[in-house]
Amino acid sequence: MSFLIVGCLLLYVFAGVIFILMRSYPQSGTMLAPLCSTLAAIFGLVPVLNVLLSRASINISISWSSFFAPIQMRLDPLSGWFALALFIVSPLLTWYGTGYFPHKRPFEVSINGFFFQILAGGIFFVLLASDIFSFLLAWEIMSLAAFFLVIFEHEDRSVQRAGWFYLAATHLGTAFLFAMFVLLGSRCGSLDFRDFVGLGGVADVVFILALIGFGTKAGFFGLHVWLPEAHPAAPSHASALMSGLMIKTGVYGLLRIMTLADSWPGWWGWTLIGVGAVSGVGGALFALVQHDLKRLMAYSSVENIGIVCLGIGMGVFGTYSMGPAAQIAMAGALLHVLNHALFKSCLFLVAGAVTHATGTREIDLLGGLQKLMPRSGGVFLLASAAVCGLPPLNGFVGEFLIYLSSYWSVLPQELPFVDLRVGGFVVIAALALTGGLAAMCFMKAYGTTFLGLPRRQHADPVVDPKPAMLFPMFILGTLCVAFGLGGSFLILLVAPVASTLHPAALIVAETSLLRGAALNYMHVSLASFALLVLFFAFHRLRNHLLKGRVVTSGPTWGCGYPLGTARMQYTGSSFSQPLIAAFKLLLRTELSGDWPEGYLPGRSSFATHTPGVFIEFFYKPLFTFVGHMALRVKRLQTGGTHVYVLYLLLALISVLCWSLL
Repeated sequence: MSFLIVGCLLLYVFAGVIFILMRSYPQSGTMLAPLCSTLAAIFGLVPVLNVLLSRASINISISWSSFFAPIQMRLDPLSGWFALALFIVSPLLTWYGTGYFPHKRPFEVSINGFFFQILAGGIFFVLLASDIFSFLLAWEIMSLAAFFLVIFEHEDRSVQRAGWFYLAATHLGTAFLFAMFVLLGSRCGSLDFRDFVGLGGVADVVFILALIGFGTKAGFFGLHVWLPEAHPAAPSHASALMSGLMIKTGVYGLLRIMTLADSWPGWWGWTLIGVGAVSGVGGALFALVQHDLKRLMAYSSVENIGIVCLGIGMGVFGTYSMGPAAQIAMAGALLHVLNHALFKSCLFLVAGAVTHATGTREIDLLGGLQKLMPRSGGVFLLASAAVCGLPPLNGFVGEFLIYLSSYWSVLPQELPFVDLRVGGFVVIAALALTGGLAAMCFMKAYGTTFLGLPRRQHADPVVDPKPAMLFPMFILGTLCVAFGLGGSFLILLVAPVASTLHPAALIVAETSLLRGAALNYMHVSLASFALLVLFFAFHRLRNHLLKGRVVTSGPTWGCGYPLGTARMQYTGSSFSQPLIAAFKLLLRTELSGDWPEGYLPGRSSFATHTPGVFIEFFYKPLFTFVGHMALRVKRLQTGGTHVYVLYLLLALISVLCWSLL
């Protein structure tokens, strides 16, 4: 198994190198590199499934230099679950990328392919790393590879801004992780994660540092500012990898640190539920008022990370009170990690197909694409239903378990815990509100983009993409249905992983609870399957009755007014305007009288613009203050050698005084 894990990492690197070496032979490179990436995923899936089914762990140590510590890697059920999502999605994204750059030069395409494979391998390296040195090395590889994908179209100044925004945010989070690891390493005298068990009196400080450091990568609300900048700038398949998989390394890191603690205080649960509720509701609200299709999905990722955080917070509360909610909530959070990777990747791929066909991501400039791109529109509708958590699709499975754990928490018990009941009510309310806003958001996205009349004329014919881009979308959409109908098997698969997360001193693993939850979900799956069978039966009956008849189609009835135009239909702005008016003070939204440039019918209505509240009122003042302080400190750099010698002397005297004390 160790050979397969190392081989998987090497194959990702080899696939990236092939993109570079075969740039002069694009046809051969287009086939060979994705094949290597697919083979890497197969190599990785074998040990991952073995770990998940056997509940074992695989340890690997690689000595690569006499001057540096060996690289320590460990594959256990927790890292294996996150790697499962990577190996399912990343090969499909690689194949999609082969058809994504029809007008780019071979060198640019090869550079993008190289960093895409390095990012996929870097994510797996992060999940494997089991000591401080290996983890920080993997974290930097992953972060820098994502940076080069974000600035791929660097000729655009907005893309450059997004790239530097991402780089600043990711290294700000890394600074908190570095402080956390320094604290752990100095306390334990070791670099190995296995020596950190217990955390002792520094557990609360470590939790706060991990929440900020990993939360920046995960995109918790308030730390999310890089997501809506970076995702629209990157190519769509790179955005899918970043949103569907890379941000989950933040969730993984937080869970990994939490498993080291002897106990989980109740305030940890309150903090995670608060962060999850704000991220879920806030992400959905900001997604609802966006005009850029990929920017909308970036805020939707913030919302879904909030749902995962709600599940983890509920799991902390369940553990704290030794109730049945703990494992079920954790299992729901882990399932949502996997399912979000599927439907969000699918949505980003369809967004890329729309951008290719129309040349724009502006929702208010689109419309009527369902007739022109029926396959893409159908997949987008399916993935939109999944992201809204509608049964029988996969987005419902994780939310079902979180709802179930919260419901059990608020039921009357022999030993009532006030925090557990209140937390359950908060989670139920936050999930319900988030789900309603998400449904409204993607109703707007699908309706404005694919339904109605076209809002502008396109120079090129608008058609579905080529098979290289279409098949990965179809496969992801099919997996959304399959994982939804087979959710009971996923619950049983994730049960051992959820049982390994909790401190053993507080809870005894109760796999029977998750078996009962799987049985409950099976009833939902069977009812949904019966409805699907009934739907297709009526569809076949309709086709049979219409056989031999002439069926004609015409324009939609306009209530007696036959001259309807695109100007008379809802836009993204008008769709969300009632909600914007209600939350105007909260979102600080401005209403203007301008349509986006290129809008055909005229300029007689309004559009909404939502500035980054955290950027304007927190990060800009903070960085301005830091800049002013840096300018003051700069005065110490006089350029005189004698002054620098004086600095060294003062530093030496300070060290000697400290050692004497």
